[in-house]
Amino acid sequence: MKVAITSGTAEGPSKLNAFDNALLEAGIGDVNLIKVSSILPKNTKIVELPTLTPGDMTNCVLSYVSSPNEGDIISAAIAVATSNEFGCVVENSGINQDPQDIREEAISMVKYMMEVRNLEINELIVEEINHKVINEGAAVAAVVYLGD
Repeated sequence: MKVAITSGTAEGPSKLNAFDNALLEAGIGDVNLIKVSSILPKNTKIVELPTLTPGDMTNCVLSYVSSPNEGDIISAAIAVATSNEFGCVVENSGINQDPQDIREEAISMVKYMMEVRNLEINELIVEEINHKVINEGAAVAAVVYLGD
């Protein structure tokens, strides 16, 4: 299995448009996203996000946050941990929280998920993105499942 980690932020005239624009910036705006839970198969390889075929059904773990309040700081994070057996993914987001806290909480949660499964972490990757809202802002971070 191959997966890609991506993120984006954007503004828009509505909450939906801001979300759509953030997805476009992340490179996943032209596919149909299917939210899945947080397990990666054994031997998952993390790769760069390729160009996706518009209209495809695409599995992902998605972190999303939006705000209509000018000046808000919005943060979205994804943490990925792999092991020799399989891996785990967590999403985290927040508004007007220290972005480092959002990141650290994601790391803490994925470490815990691995620990309760008795999995030794081989690799830990975090993707975090932050945005200062101008009008209607959105932030997304995602792990996109690409298949074999």
